[in-house]
Amino acid sequence: MNQAVVLLSGGLDSTTTLAIAREQGFAAYCLSIDYGQRHRVELQCAQRIAEKLGAVEHRILRLDLRAIGGSALTDTIDVPKDRSESAISHGIPVTYVPARNTILLAVALGYAEVVGAFDLFIGANVLDYSGYPDCRPEFLECFERLANLATKAGVEGLGKFRVHAPLLKRTKAEIIREGVRLGVDYSLTLSCYDPDDQWRACGRCDSCLLRKKGFLEAGVPDPTIYRE
Repeated sequence: MNQAVVLLSGGLDSTTTLAIAREQGFAAYCLSIDYGQRHRVELQCAQRIAEKLGAVEHRILRLDLRAIGGSALTDTIDVPKDRSESAISHGIPVTYVPARNTILLAVALGYAEVVGAFDLFIGANVLDYSGYPDCRPEFLECFERLANLATKAGVEGLGKFRVHAPLLKRTKAEIIREGVRLGVDYSLTLSCYDPDDQWRACGRCDSCLLRKKGFLEAGVPDPTIYRE
């Protein structure tokens, strides 16, 4: 069985990505990053999800990006609430974490070298996200080239690194339908950028609004517990 490193945040997209990797026959080594995100309760969700979906192991690595800030998720900046669909779909929002996916994939690449994996899975999506530059296919293609140039395993020809983003061009509704087909329990996931200490989603941030819209369009009951 081929091995893969799966970046697992505990959210809807990364959970579906893990389920896809497992269906494709990969032994999944899950990696979650505690980067100082205000919604770090998602990491506890990730632990449960990794166990539920049969990951070989799940590691949580602490890399506190609050030291540089610059995002509503890592700094004293309010998380936007109640934005219109038009507003969400234009521009790069303050919830963008500077270079986050570059950093996460770099750590995943190092982990992959250690466990002997050449496949990296990430739940990046360009359709339902608000212009995050590190979710674009151009970025993922460039990182894949970097992975094969910058590693001992790549230089020695032990294998070819591949970056998989199976949800890249799927709508949230399509992602949810795929997860349902794969038996994903979405009640275990948390997408909210500003949950309370009881794990309840705010229901008003961009991520909650996109999640609600996705379940509605998919025709699937939303199991999320919202506080508002």
